[in-house]
Amino acid sequence: MRTILLCGHLFTGTDLTAERDQAVVIEGARITHVGPRAALPTPGDGDRVIDHSAHFVMPGLSDAHTHLSYGNARTEEEVDLYPCVEYRAIRALAAAQRMLKAGFTALLDPACAGLVTPSLRDALFVGMFPGPRITTAGQAITSRQGLYDYYPTWIGCPPCSTGRLVRSLPEAIEAIREQTKDTVDFIKIAMDGIQGGNSGGLFAAFTQDETTAMVREAHRLGRRVAVHVRGREGALYAARAGVDILYHASRIDDEGIRAAAGEGCSICPSLMLLVNNIEYAQPDDPSYDWWPNIQRHELAAASNSLRRAYDAGIPFLSGSETGFAVTPYGEFSARELPVMMRYLGITAPEVLRMATHRNRAMLRDGRNYDSLAAGKIADLVVFDGNPLEDIAQLEERERFVEIWMNGSRVDLPDFPAEIPRHPSEASQGMWNRVYTRASTSHRRPENTALPPGIPVQDVPEAIA
Repeated sequence: MRTILLCGHLFTGTDLTAERDQAVVIEGARITHVGPRAALPTPGDGDRVIDHSAHFVMPGLSDAHTHLSYGNARTEEEVDLYPCVEYRAIRALAAAQRMLKAGFTALLDPACAGLVTPSLRDALFVGMFPGPRITTAGQAITSRQGLYDYYPTWIGCPPCSTGRLVRSLPEAIEAIREQTKDTVDFIKIAMDGIQGGNSGGLFAAFTQDETTAMVREAHRLGRRVAVHVRGREGALYAARAGVDILYHASRIDDEGIRAAAGEGCSICPSLMLLVNNIEYAQPDDPSYDWWPNIQRHELAAASNSLRRAYDAGIPFLSGSETGFAVTPYGEFSARELPVMMRYLGITAPEVLRMATHRNRAMLRDGRNYDSLAAGKIADLVVFDGNPLEDIAQLEERERFVEIWMNGSRVDLPDFPAEIPRHPSEASQGMWNRVYTRASTSHRRPENTALPPGIPVQDVPEAIA
């Protein structure tokens, strides 16, 4: 039995336009025909015809930078320490399904705790639960200068962390080999993270020789390499080493751009985290007094550097860095596309092609579902609107009329607006400020032993 979708507009993912009055024919999990309705094969007995002539049909969206294990974290401690890894795996399923319901049928997770996301990838692949296709790294490899070495040196990166601290090149090579055995798709390296005194930027976390050796070993073992890098030096070292994805690359210079173009690197800017924090941070957020301003400077630098990189022909990917409290799952993920249009000057058809086609060149078996064409797996969405005319429509989840994977429509339940939080997900919060005599307008009472009117025998044990 065939399923025939009649499409008002069809965006295949490979072209920059959407054709009117098209049809898609699906048999089993794959597409067998795409073309004008006039060339549609005659429906046979048992064929199912679904009329979406009022809708826009396109490949499912993909996000090349989603952290499914982070749980919409508000602090680094929530990312790494709370709750247990087993709970994070269950929570990651809820995150993945929210992304699917927002139109994302494929995701790349470039860092997680333990094997949370590789395990989720496999569970979804065998059909235990409905969910998007997942490509994933494991723990990010970091040095003492790297991003993921968040905590004091006497703590380092605990086993439950999303980072893996390596103290030498042999230790880094061993980590790459171990992760390869554990079937990760990507090796993630933290290439910078410490402000450099007289260098005027961020120090590279690894030397050129170390970076090149790590990338060479990962590629020898058949694994792609992604790096977190915002600074000039780290971007240059990573590009020279031939990494597959430079995440951010906000301050890449012309030397780094030439190296990235020569080595075939891709760049995933992930600007939305910067923009959301700049626009939405509130005065009672602990980082309000310093972080948004730092990100304003980075956004200004990125707008200039990344546009030069794009004009140099470096392939760009779209990824939202979803997973933090300011970038929650399924809420803003599609906003990365209008953000790239606004700050990098990339057109709507180009960013839509990134999200529906180009990203998939980096995804596990991505060539099998990177467009709507005969022979491809039928992962598609039916959309009420036209994102080529207004890309911001993709942020409205209610516009996704149907989501299809493997040739079948996916039905997901309605979720609460937010993933419910369990008390185990956060450290025990006590106070947001230090209460001094001045800040409390304190006046010394006559008797400070007990509040007036409470006999000693009635005081709870926790207070007495």
